[in-house]
Amino acid sequence: MKIYTKKGDEGRTSIIGASNIYKDDIRIEAYGTIDELNSYIGLLRSCHSNDFSYYKKELVFIQNCLFNIGTTLASKKKSTHPIVRQDVDELEKFIDTIDTHLNPLTSFILPGGDVWSSYAQVSRAICRRAERRIISLSIQEKIDPMVLIFVNRLSDYFFVLARRIAQINNVEEIKWET
Repeated sequence: MKIYTKKGDEGRTSIIGASNIYKDDIRIEAYGTIDELNSYIGLLRSCHSNDFSYYKKELVFIQNCLFNIGTTLASKKKSTHPIVRQDVDELEKFIDTIDTHLNPLTSFILPGGDVWSSYAQVSRAICRRAERRIISLSIQEKIDPMVLIFVNRLSDYFFVLARRIAQINNVEEIKWET
């Protein structure tokens, strides 16, 4: 089987249960942004540090969940790999555990610090965009609420992870000056 089909040369694609859909359809935008996020997490996961190996396992769990979300969004049929409450609970445990290592926030902080924590901040921003695309899709048709809950919580995860990475790397957080 060849990797290219030439079916998309005119700006259309097929998904599970539907064909001949424009590539800028909100459904394609939603799961395409999830795919973009998943790819960026792969980049984040490629950072090398002994202090980060624990978080890499969390990122693999998240990437698997994002594949499940992608298949859910790419189909008009009921998902065979839905996001469940346990997935959200696991993500919340990750957030709570990371948060125990962090100083309380006293102001907004600027994204950045070093390349590694910036990857986590970019992941957070892509996650927020994915959430907006999924919300737009949910206006047109019913979306599993666990998908939205997971993606909303995931952006929080990337925020605390970025702060934790900065802490691991002894990078000062820069506060927003108003």
